[in-house]
Amino acid sequence: MHNTPISIRPFIGAKDYNLSRTFYRHLGFEEIILGDAMCLFSKGPIGFYLQKAYVKDWIDNTMIFLEVDDVKQTWNELVSLDLQTKFPASKLVPIRHLDWGSECFVHDPSGNLWHIGQFAKK
Repeated sequence: MHNTPISIRPFIGAKDYNLSRTFYRHLGFEEIILGDAMCLFSKGPIGFYLQKAYVKDWIDNTMIFLEVDDVKQTWNELVSLDLQTKFPASKLVPIRHLDWGSECFVHDPSGNLWHIGQFAKK
């Protein structure tokens, strides 16, 4: 590839499209509706497409890594959103510290797995 990439936007599916849309808006993403079955969620320079499509094997194997500059602050913000009460199918997994850095996990209401991590400073 000779061109310089500008962005990368994964496509993820949703078991309950409207519930997932509400979930991502609750996380602070801005929603742009692109049609009856797809929207773009963005925050700053990052974005992803949410589709009104559910294939269990696909969703069960979807993982997205979101790099943040302060995973502890992000974790505290996630906990304060009370996601598991508002979205019972969602799941939070606390920060774990590894050789490369630290990360926590968020499963959205459909089961898409978000790794939210901060790389160790060298």
